[in-house]
Amino acid sequence: MVIRLSFALLLGVLAMCGRAAETIKIGFFMSVTGRDASFGEASLRGARLAIDELNAAGGVLGRPLALVVEDNRSVAGESATAAKKLLARDRVVALIGECSSARTLEAVPIAQAAGVPLITPAATNPKVTQGGDAIFRVCFIDSFQGEVLASYARRRLGVQRAALLIDSGSPYSVDLAEFFAKTFVALGGEVVGTQRYTGADTDFRAQLTALRGTRPDVLFLPGYYVAAGLVARQAVELGLTAKLLGGDGFEAPQLLEIGGDALEGACYVTHFAAENADVTSRRFVEAFRARHGVVPNGLSALTYDAVKLVADAIARAGTTEKAALRRSLASTRDFPGVTGRTTLNASRDADKDAAIISVRQGRLVFVETVKR
Repeated sequence: MVIRLSFALLLGVLAMCGRAAETIKIGFFMSVTGRDASFGEASLRGARLAIDELNAAGGVLGRPLALVVEDNRSVAGESATAAKKLLARDRVVALIGECSSARTLEAVPIAQAAGVPLITPAATNPKVTQGGDAIFRVCFIDSFQGEVLASYARRRLGVQRAALLIDSGSPYSVDLAEFFAKTFVALGGEVVGTQRYTGADTDFRAQLTALRGTRPDVLFLPGYYVAAGLVARQAVELGLTAKLLGGDGFEAPQLLEIGGDALEGACYVTHFAAENADVTSRRFVEAFRARHGVVPNGLSALTYDAVKLVADAIARAGTTEKAALRRSLASTRDFPGVTGRTTLNASRDADKDAAIISVRQGRLVFVETVKR
């Protein structure tokens, strides 16, 4: 009898050890290739740095973490496919993705139906977290960045007349334009013209020619970095001298590669500035630069924070069970991330500050932080 009990106890201990060593898988779906590859590349660098640091410190609950990556190739519909694979095939405990609001929204109903938390680093459209209690974000939302940009244009730049160039197929672009226009007009400005394009367009000359006739002081482009660079070049060619303004979709090293000198004076809002003096931020910048030879942008920083936030929630929950993990994430308060302290509100959105970046002499220059 004693031998049997000892053997049973030994089996139990071995089983516990096996469970303790089991890897915790976190799913990652992004545009690692394709038109918006810069978003995915920057995010993946931040995610992998976070995973490596967590594992070097012993993992979570005594278990190592692994990042399981799916590339949606910047193709519509592929984020939904990626989310299904990560959940069914890889059995991940959480999903990290996407940066694009449209591609995140594809995966939202899939994550919600499975009850597995989805944490988006940078999808700013308000509709994202309205998808259910399994959906979270670590960034500010479009209503805030639209207000920040409109206020900056009116109060800091002193401009009166704004024109809008909107990607009609992008929820991010459409809603951000609406928030900007509403605040700009409320502050005494005037929206003098609006033109539209679709995300795959590369020739904006017809729209820019129409907007040139409205004599705008600023051209607000709530789009992504490829369009921003092309619009800047074509605007200069056409003699449209309005200052270019954008949201966090401008955040990519390729912005300057595409737009070149035509971007001089352009401004945009983002989530993180490498010049931040906060100790946690400085350590992250140094670790990132040591690994990649460049300073991180906002997407790298936000995704780093998203992974660390998931690990923190698992540790606080004491389990990876999905309902417990959802509750733990929802209770996040004052988490010390590299993009600032993160508190998730009742809508599971992060109340965060914004950074203004300007293009000056071919460089991206931090201008100021706008407090929430």
